[in-house]
Amino acid sequence: MSKNTFPLVAGAIFLLVAVGHALRLVLKWEVVIGGWQVPTWISAAAFVIAAYFAYEGFRISKSN
Repeated sequence: MSKNTFPLVAGAIFLLVAVGHALRLVLKWEVVIGGWQVPTWISAAAFVIAAYFAYEGFRISKSN
């Protein structure tokens, strides 16, 4: 296993998470956890964070 594998896999996982949050925002999916409806702004923030982590993971795997 090369040293590029971990950041590449982490980037791919974070990309999937970001896509999930983007789909929630675009398709207006409701999320309820323990009777509490999760606001969409949480998904917006999570999308930005996950997309940044995905970018960094792919960038690091490419530079090594």
